[in-house]
This record gives sequence, C-alpha cells and structure tokens, in this order.
Amino acid sequence: MARRKSPEVNAGSMADIAFLLLIFFLVTTTIETDSGINRKLPPMEEQIDPPIIRQKNIFTVVVNKNNQLLVEEELTDIKDLRNLAVDFLDNGGGSGEEACDYCQGNRDPRSSDNPDKAIISLKNDRETEYKVYIAVQNELVAAYNVLRNREFARLYPNEALTYIEADLRYSDPRTSPDDKSSLKEKLDVIKALYPQKLSEAEPSKVN
Repeated sequence: MARRKSPEVNAGSMADIAFLLLIFFLVTTTIETDSGINRKLPPMEEQIDPPIIRQKNIFTVVVNKNNQLLVEEELTDIKDLRNLAVDFLDNGGGSGEEACDYCQGNRDPRSSDNPDKAIISLKNDRETEYKVYIAVQNELVAAYNVLRNREFARLYPNEALTYIEADLRYSDPRTSPDDKSSLKEKLDVIKALYPQKLSEAEPSKVN
C-alpha cells in the first residue's frame, strides 16, 4: 500500500501576517515620555549696566530640603501660593510713570509697582522632591493665567474665550491662518499687560 504524504502547511502568507501584526502594535502601543516644563528662554544679551530692581518688586519663593514652602520668608501652604502671587503681580503700587491703571490690587506702596516690574524669584534645594517643585511651578504659572484670563475677558468680551482657551486655539494646527493672526495679536496684548517674569535661582547645595 502506497505511503500517504503528510499535508504541507502553506506558509506563504505568514510574512504578511507578521507584517500586519507589527504595524498593529506600532500604531496601538503608547510610549510614555517624561513631560517637562514649558519655558522660553530669553536671548543671550550682554548687559553692561544691569537694571536696578527694587526689593519690593521681587516676590521670593523658596522650597527647602524638607519640601516646606517659604514665601517672603514666611512658612506658607502651597494652596495659598497662587492667591499670594496674584496679589503681588496685581498690586499696582506705583505712581506716575510706574502707575498701573488696569491693576485691581491693594496698591500697597510696599509691594510691586506694576506687573512689568514685578518679578517672581523661585529657589529650591537640591533635595526638594520633584513633585513639590512641579506643584510650586504650576501654582506660579496659574497666578499669571488668572490675571491674563481676567484681562482677556475684559478687553475681548465678544471672543467668549479665556486667555488659556485662546492660546490653545492659536496653537491648534486646525485653526485657520486668519484666526491665528487675530488671536496672536490679542494674546500679545495680554502678555504685555502681565509678562511672565519668573526667575529661577540655582538650587542650594546640601552640606
């Protein structure tokens, strides 16, 4: 009796199947990446005579190695940081050429003259936890956004947008060039009213 041949497996399509599986996993797999802090550094400029900054125009924020927050040398809870920064930036305590006619703060002469003069100085320790450092950064940026949202709504009520929403729409690639041009003009006006002047000092060394 003739011996029966075992059936052969057709492997001609295996390469196609493997290729399709590879594409599937490449498309569906998400790769986690560390998110950083969005900062635009100023251009390098040689200043022979640096401007003199009054101490009252500097809002000092320090995070020590125990993750404690010191605002103007006073122990502060992080939940209060945003409001304290808003009060400082919006104080409007200047007079004459340094007066701020759109500021709604207390106009305390011992605090910042106007938003253009106001500088927030942040310093942390090398042992400060990263999550605490990021939380402090978020609160300080949020203080600027609170004031920018207010001024955007005041100057451009017909837009029915906040400053943050307008900035997101401007960054959206689907936004038309005409809308981008209009939004950029408005955003630049608001940024000039409350420029983000956040200075970060070198972290303290641990002994």
